[in-house]
Amino acid sequence: MSIFLLLIAIFLVISATELIVLINMTTREAILQLRNELGLIYDPREIEGMTRVIFEEVLLWKPVDIVMRDNEELPTFFPNRLNEIITRLLRHEPLQYILGKARFHGHSFTVTPAVLIPRPETEQLVDMIIDQNPGSDLQVIDLGTGSGCIAISLARALKFAQVTATDISRDALAIAQHNAQELKTRVRFVEQDIFNCPTPLEAWDIIVSNPPYITESEKTAMEPNVLNYEPHGALFVPDNDPMLYYRPIATYASRALKNGGRLYLEINRAMGALVSDTLARVGMRNIQVYNDFNGNARFVTATKIID
Repeated sequence: MSIFLLLIAIFLVISATELIVLINMTTREAILQLRNELGLIYDPREIEGMTRVIFEEVLLWKPVDIVMRDNEELPTFFPNRLNEIITRLLRHEPLQYILGKARFHGHSFTVTPAVLIPRPETEQLVDMIIDQNPGSDLQVIDLGTGSGCIAISLARALKFAQVTATDISRDALAIAQHNAQELKTRVRFVEQDIFNCPTPLEAWDIIVSNPPYITESEKTAMEPNVLNYEPHGALFVPDNDPMLYYRPIATYASRALKNGGRLYLEINRAMGALVSDTLARVGMRNIQVYNDFNGNARFVTATKIID
């Protein structure tokens, strides 16, 4: 009996030791675990970026904290949370969906698989609109708002703008409304189809849209974290009709913009000429194509001018 009790005692000591090992983790050990396990499928720079985001979202640490608190013991919940995150990342699940948050234009937006993850290129589009429209009390509409990142960012940055955002997806609108509430920003949200936009009683100063523009044939070149997790309805258009969304947007802009009002579009980098031609056909003027920070044609702007 005493031997049996001794064995139990030894087992309990070993188990307690293992538990301590699981619970006790330093910053340095967490970073090493991320590098070792994620290094199987991710680039070192990607891992470094993911590490910063994980510490920021889970522990509310800034990058300098990671350096200054290198040997600090982390909270007891962190190892299990870290293991969960790594497991999902190894399945190529986007980190933004795992954490439920994505940074955009200096703010944190809630994201789920019901909406696209905001891209840095789209921040450029927002900055372009802000820089080119210094006036106040502008009437703005965002067609196909998704997470609401464009509409909310514009509502926060433009002077006294009245911003409306539309989407056909109720799930997306729920996320966008939540983001507006969290960021204490007033935006009017409307369930509406891009293919059936009614002409408003009051015309718009600005129409902006980042519609689906990736062709079906481009799927083969896409990363699994996008292809397997992000909503296909917000990404893809048929190979035989890449202007599927741009045609109704162009037609709507030609009717609904004020004289001198401007249309801003994000586009497929291979389709600057096609989008420009589509806009010219409905009478839009001053059509310009802009490159993103990677040198790709990514944005088109146009103006409604009534002679």
